[in-house]
Amino acid sequence: MKLTKKLVGTGAAIASAMMVAPGAMAEGLDGANTAWILTATALVLFMTLPGLSLFYGGLVRSKNVLSVLMQCFAIACVASLLWLIAGYSLAFSEGNDFIGGLSNAFFANVGRDTLSGDIPESLFGIFQMTFAIITPALIVGAFAERMKFSSMLLFSAFWLLAVYVPVCHWVWGGGWLGQMGLLDFAGGTVVHVTCGVGALVAALVIGNRNGFPTTAMPPHNMTMTVMGAGMLWVGWFGFNAGSALAANGDAAMAMLVTHISAAAGSLSWMAMEWIKFRKPSVLGIVTGMVAGLGTITPCSGFVGPAGALVIGLSAGIICFFATQIIKRKLQIDDSLDVFPVHGVGGIIGTLFAGIFASTELGIFSGYGFADGINSIGEQFTVQAIGVGATLVYTAVVTYVLLKLVGVMTGGIRVSKEDETAGLDIVLHEESGYKL
Repeated sequence: MKLTKKLVGTGAAIASAMMVAPGAMAEGLDGANTAWILTATALVLFMTLPGLSLFYGGLVRSKNVLSVLMQCFAIACVASLLWLIAGYSLAFSEGNDFIGGLSNAFFANVGRDTLSGDIPESLFGIFQMTFAIITPALIVGAFAERMKFSSMLLFSAFWLLAVYVPVCHWVWGGGWLGQMGLLDFAGGTVVHVTCGVGALVAALVIGNRNGFPTTAMPPHNMTMTVMGAGMLWVGWFGFNAGSALAANGDAAMAMLVTHISAAAGSLSWMAMEWIKFRKPSVLGIVTGMVAGLGTITPCSGFVGPAGALVIGLSAGIICFFATQIIKRKLQIDDSLDVFPVHGVGGIIGTLFAGIFASTELGIFSGYGFADGINSIGEQFTVQAIGVGATLVYTAVVTYVLLKLVGVMTGGIRVSKEDETAGLDIVLHEESGYKL
């Protein structure tokens, strides 16, 4: 079956005969679709607060646990207001091929009865807001335990507007990548490539933690991390299945393939650890889960269950080796493995979408390419262009923003003494535990 542009991603209101652009009136509101997207919106926010917060919080040392929780919480607040003020409008209102306009600034022209397709536009706007919240929050894992809180706030705010919003418009808001036919159902490029590349650049600019890689820096609370991982797995159903913007077969299939990929990624990462280190770790199996989820994200509306199995197994293996290369060979202190898991996962998932969307792969077949594309080669080329453009743009802008924020705050990193003491006490005068 040939996909309509309606299915190219969560920018879903970009247009097919069945869905109108945000701000226009459809024939009527669909209660079932509205109820599902309300639920999906809550699930995606659940991924950040508390899912990602607990996942990251358990992975750092005890003296920095509150700083990570604070960063995730503060980013959720700042990103929400920026999305209200200008982010939503610049991403999804009518503009040019690279950026939207300001006609919906402060959600202007978005009333209680304004529809985006057959759901309220206000609901579409807050659903997209939850994506804008989690993307910069994911980058926190790269500079955990060593970045000033003030620098983190400024960087996250600037990064959201200068990186996330334009790329979101390129892919889902009617921009040039969406027009080319890029398949990105729920955020392979928009979320995972941008946050992964942003994280890698941040880790390089900020530098390694004191003592890395010679000093062991194990997670302080794996119980907390596993709880957060479980919340991420559940919340991801809202992320991917919600991106169908309807309670229909597309959402159901997206949920199924998301679950299959997460399970496969968990087991393949665990197997790699078992082979290489002789013991499977809890940290490994939950990290493999995140790799499987991140990699299936761009494919989730385009592939079938058998394809998802291959994608998940590949994600666990490829992201495992990417982590070993980044941490052990290159000795880059991407503290919580944001680039090798989310960045690499987003890249290979976006490329896999160009293969497994094909209807001619037997049991591994998907549901067809974008309109006007008739072969794996053509679709794969578009996917590669999307990955390359997003990667280069994100890397350059992130580097500039980090340097700018460093000038504005007198350096983006805390002192060596403060890093040794721990950010909880130094930056917040609180501690996570009273022992």
